[in-house]
Amino acid sequence: MSIEVGAKLQGKVSGITNFGAFIDLGDKKTGLVHISEVSNGFVKDINDVLKVGDEVTVLVTSVGNDGKIGLSIRKAQEQPQEKREFAKKETRNRPAQKKSFSRGQSSANNKQDFDTLMSSFLKDSDDRLSSLKRNTEGKRGGRGGRRN
Repeated sequence: MSIEVGAKLQGKVSGITNFGAFIDLGDKKTGLVHISEVSNGFVKDINDVLKVGDEVTVLVTSVGNDGKIGLSIRKAQEQPQEKREFAKKETRNRPAQKKSFSRGQSSANNKQDFDTLMSSFLKDSDDRLSSLKRNTEGKRGGRGGRRN
């Protein structure tokens, strides 16, 4: 039996790791379902969704030259035709959304906060520069230092 990309197969969970589940496809073939391909929702622990010995329907997503078989349970589940077409249309026709970075404050407040932060930064920066100059002036090798 040759396994081709796009084929739906029945398999049995033969092993579980923290990154996915190994599926026995029969005929001495085993594939891996990555944890991101187990369910449409977020899966924190794969043991909450799958157990060793569970029968699952998988879709072959990749077959490597080295014999590794990539599988997906999520993609093997049927979506109604209308829902699939709607999802395609929605992604094609979706306008670019502008992100707003304001945190519920008016722009005047943000401007004042920025000005306050900037003036305190400049004052602190000037203080540090003058302190640095004062400490390096009289020392050997410093800029503007005296030579005997």
